[in-house]
Amino acid sequence: MSADVESRDFELGDILSITTGRLVSRRHIDGVYDILNYMTGDSLFTHQLPRASRECEGPLLAQHPDLAAVAVPEWSDMPKERLQEAVYAWLDKTEATYGARRPVQPLADAEHTHIDPLSELGLRGIPPERIITVVHPGESEGTS
Repeated sequence: MSADVESRDFELGDILSITTGRLVSRRHIDGVYDILNYMTGDSLFTHQLPRASRECEGPLLAQHPDLAAVAVPEWSDMPKERLQEAVYAWLDKTEATYGARRPVQPLADAEHTHIDPLSELGLRGIPPERIITVVHPGESEGTS
């Protein structure tokens, strides 16, 4: 990563959602989209999030190696109505140790593979006849 690349601060829960593979962002999936779009420079579609997360996990841990020690509890037996409260309580304690926000730098060009979202659906085995492209009024096809 070049020293002249400007970083952007993200909430710890956003970062940990990527480094742990567990959704602990207070902003829920919006936090995941936000950090991954920033780091990749793309406007990712839902089916691209797992690949982008794998690409970003290592660079995030390289930027913040102390976060490799963070383990998210197993809440599988937690009643659904108490889960969010438990996640936020855990996140409060984790932020007290690691800080509430951290600077994040985008990926270097070599760290991310840009794949057209519709092409990536095809690569995932979705038949072309099942892919429906919607063109918004005022946009030309192929514009995202």
